[in-house]
Amino acid sequence: MSRLRWRGVLAATVVLTLTMSGCLQDPKRQTAGGSDGQGWVAGGGTTDGDKKVTIFGAFGGDEKAAFEASLEKFEAESGIDVEYANSDDFTTLIKTKIRSGDTPDIGLYPQPGGLLEAAAEQAIQPIDTYLDYDALDSTLVPGFLEAARYKGRVYGAPMRMAVKSIVWYPASYKELGLNQEPKTMQELAGISDQIKQGGTAPWCLGVESDAATGWPGTDWIEEIVLRMYGPDVYDQWTSHQIPFNDERIVKAFEEFGRIALTEGNVYGGSQGILATNFGTTMNPAFEEPSKCYFMRQGNFVASMLPKEVQDNLDTAVGTFAYPPYEGGYDGKPMLGGGDIAGLFNGDDPDAIEVMKFLTSDQFGAEWAKAGGWLSPHKTFDVSNYPNETTRRIAEMATSATVFRYDGSDLMPNAIGGGTFWTGMVDFLSGAKTAEQVTTDIENSWPR
Repeated sequence: MSRLRWRGVLAATVVLTLTMSGCLQDPKRQTAGGSDGQGWVAGGGTTDGDKKVTIFGAFGGDEKAAFEASLEKFEAESGIDVEYANSDDFTTLIKTKIRSGDTPDIGLYPQPGGLLEAAAEQAIQPIDTYLDYDALDSTLVPGFLEAARYKGRVYGAPMRMAVKSIVWYPASYKELGLNQEPKTMQELAGISDQIKQGGTAPWCLGVESDAATGWPGTDWIEEIVLRMYGPDVYDQWTSHQIPFNDERIVKAFEEFGRIALTEGNVYGGSQGILATNFGTTMNPAFEEPSKCYFMRQGNFVASMLPKEVQDNLDTAVGTFAYPPYEGGYDGKPMLGGGDIAGLFNGDDPDAIEVMKFLTSDQFGAEWAKAGGWLSPHKTFDVSNYPNETTRRIAEMATSATVFRYDGSDLMPNAIGGGTFWTGMVDFLSGAKTAEQVTTDIENSWPR
């Protein structure tokens, strides 16, 4: 789930418009400056040539300042003035702008659903008309572009990455002498059993998030589906090409249940899971002695850890990538998200130049140094990151064999921001079985 969602702003996504393809080559790649035969023209028609480019996005505050700082050198060298505006209600306002014909030159989508809606309305430019698709794809974390694919073509490229497949642990875990980088989920389960035998719960787990309670549980299901069955099945599931209660999804729920609902596995038990806010989930791990050790959560949670931990991040915590499932997908998958840049004004060469920069591995050094930002490019200079923990997390993503966008952000909002959340509460409370919950969610899918 995206940070915009858990802040309480629910994004509407498109049902039946997400057509995922396993192919990473764009089948209709065109040369910029020419028509693609479907009404799209890059670099043709009337150009404004005023050396001003407008960008509209969702993030503000310190993130806005860091974004603007990352553009200063480019603006000075190119002579292009970039004007950035933001709104917490980006998802609604960008639709209004599209309907009124008052779009910015570039939109920065925090979730792919809105971008795919714009693609369905032919309001946004396919990237193969102005970017070198193959060159871009070769530097990105594998599979990232798939989140922006509609009917075989890609309509946006990432300018920021979020990594979710992270297991965090406190410094005290090292004193146990156990493996700090398990290779499989089964090995991690064995380590968890060893910790439990010592009288401590291995997992710190909480899914409380006010009106959005349950969403952290959806990430667990997505992680497990991706590892047990791979990206093809994951894509079929998130796009509803297979039903939500497919037996493989039911098994993924049951696998999560073995972790979350087995007695002694989670600090506070199942009731504690439902009552503990996701942002404070790991706090008991920093007590003396630690009350739990492992937390699976995205890179953004670093800013929610206790201040003394944030101030000494590299020594206070360790991390490893949530491992593959033995006998499942033969690879190292990564679950995450990111802001996707889309071009509305394909007739403006200045806007195209800005898009080339935003989606390149040269963008973001200043933002990275400020903290809280990750490049989606394998070729980004990791020395720009402010600490070893961030560099390690970035390496987890760039060494992954495949990246997939958060599944609940790909589903219709009625599911990904509705019944999937409440279904996790029903499942974790013990009110319903995996089969009952997945069937309820399947029956709620918009027809």
